[in-house]
Amino acid sequence: MGKARGRPTVTLELSPEIRGELERRVKAATSTQREAGRAQVILECSGGASAKDVAKKLRTSSARVVRWRGRFRRNGLSGLEDLPRPGHPPQFTPLVHAELVAIACEPISKKDEQEKGITTRTIEAIREEAIGREIVPEISWSSVQRILDRLDIKPHREKQWLHSRDPRFRELVNEITDLYLNPPPDSVVISVDEKPGMQSLERRPDRPEAPGRRRRREFEYERRGTQALIGGFVVHTGRVLGHCGDTRSAADLLGFMEDVAREYPTGDVHVIWDNLNIHMDGPDKRWTEFNERHGHRFFFHYTPLHASWVNQIELFFGILQRLCLRHGNFSSTAELRTAVLAFLATWNRERAHPFKWTFKGYPLQSGIEDLKKTA
Repeated sequence: MGKARGRPTVTLELSPEIRGELERRVKAATSTQREAGRAQVILECSGGASAKDVAKKLRTSSARVVRWRGRFRRNGLSGLEDLPRPGHPPQFTPLVHAELVAIACEPISKKDEQEKGITTRTIEAIREEAIGREIVPEISWSSVQRILDRLDIKPHREKQWLHSRDPRFRELVNEITDLYLNPPPDSVVISVDEKPGMQSLERRPDRPEAPGRRRRREFEYERRGTQALIGGFVVHTGRVLGHCGDTRSAADLLGFMEDVAREYPTGDVHVIWDNLNIHMDGPDKRWTEFNERHGHRFFFHYTPLHASWVNQIELFFGILQRLCLRHGNFSSTAELRTAVLAFLATWNRERAHPFKWTFKGYPLQSGIEDLKKTA
């Protein structure tokens, strides 16, 4: 008969103390996955199973089982530890890394703002600060940059954030989102706002893009005036009403709302807009009188302070900016006005649709009193 092929079976003899330590490593919550896995290999091998059978049971490779079984036979428990890594030891300790992160994340002191005029930190400033505080005797710019980049810390960059401290935030958002989700029967919900300061910028002709080359635009341009758009987004159809002109005064807004009333001559109209002064009644009682003229069919709902994103017309203004205004070339305000109104007409004819607007909750938007409790 021929000899059996493969590695010979190796039986490991374990003392009660070593077996207990290996079992502890397998079960301990503080063990790393590597420590627990290596201990499990040795325990399985102690029963006399072949490397192939152990590997199959533990869903690993036979080479891994043979490696740790051999290191345990030669060195005992110490053979299950990682060997020293080749190469130079780290130049900066984890503590130095943590101190650099702390410097990068701490705010600029009032003293530096007043005496040096510094409002943000550079990599070089962080390097100098670390040396000045004697965290390290010396460190290069590239080392600081590499350490911070590894942790995705970029002191020179920022992300804008607008937090509403309106104490009625929850109440107002609930009211508006309920209108979005559950509009009253036979009513219209319309989001209204203004987009002032749309600039008529006349540019030189662009150089068209080509394979491997972006479209090229001349940096300089001529300003030809501005226009203001007063718009209303009909929430449940996606239709847009608009009035474009030189100003966005209370009289302009009143004229626009008269157009809305003519567009929807019957039924209730729920208007969602922000807290701009021309949206308020004012001494002339403009909206009280407007509502009286139209049978008290209009109901005005105000977004929370500094929370214009609750108003869906802002989404349409973003689309208008990207597709019509950003790359436009207008030689006059009349040309700009024509382009904007043409875009509105095209939207209503071809693209009008409700937005899938969602609100995920109230992170930090609990009002001033709740903020004071958590501060």
